[in-house]
Amino acid sequence: MTKKLAAELFGTFWLVFGGAGSAVLAAGIPEIGIGLLGVSFAFGLTVLTMAYAVGPISGGHFNPAVSVGLAVAGRFSWGELGPYVVAQVIGAVIAAGLIYLVASGAPGFSLEGGMASNGYGEHSPGKYSLVAGLVIEVVLTAMFLIVILGATGSKAPAGFAPIAIGLALTLIHLISIPVTNTSVNPARSTGPALFVGGWALQQLWLFWLAPIAGAVIGALIHKGLLSHDD
Repeated sequence: MTKKLAAELFGTFWLVFGGAGSAVLAAGIPEIGIGLLGVSFAFGLTVLTMAYAVGPISGGHFNPAVSVGLAVAGRFSWGELGPYVVAQVIGAVIAAGLIYLVASGAPGFSLEGGMASNGYGEHSPGKYSLVAGLVIEVVLTAMFLIVILGATGSKAPAGFAPIAIGLALTLIHLISIPVTNTSVNPARSTGPALFVGGWALQQLWLFWLAPIAGAVIGALIHKGLLSHDD
């Protein structure tokens, strides 16, 4: 269990440090900034690389919503859910702390930029409403769970699941960065929000509720309609 939790901590750390870190440190550099496309691929690549690196140890969840969805689908033990979520959140907070440490070394850095926190309304990149944020997070997390469960099913091609999952997360970010800055992962949302405080913490509830609800919906859809297993 210790190795599983360590794998989840390091995997979630890499997801937040690589994904949110690319948004904070590299997205907006004049002329050479990686922009929305680069940040989307950064998030996908973090999951792809860590799924291969530590996925065999812990299952490679790196996301409380994914852990809940897998438990609903019968692919994960409910008894391990709590420790997994704690490890994931710790990894995300450590990553956010290091992003803050590095980013604050640049002249003019301010937390007013949000440090890649998720938000809706005034704090949505595209000023999308609460309802829009709720819908996009539920739908995309549900689809993410369907991809995960399908790609890791007993009849799926062996060894390719991390590629499908990483590309799915890339696509999710391409769709929803303008809406909420893309969560689909409560741990990813919690790390930056703890450092930004204020509005980021006030809106954090949505980025726990919507991804978990979406994960449950996706797991039930897959279990009821799409599962390869009897």
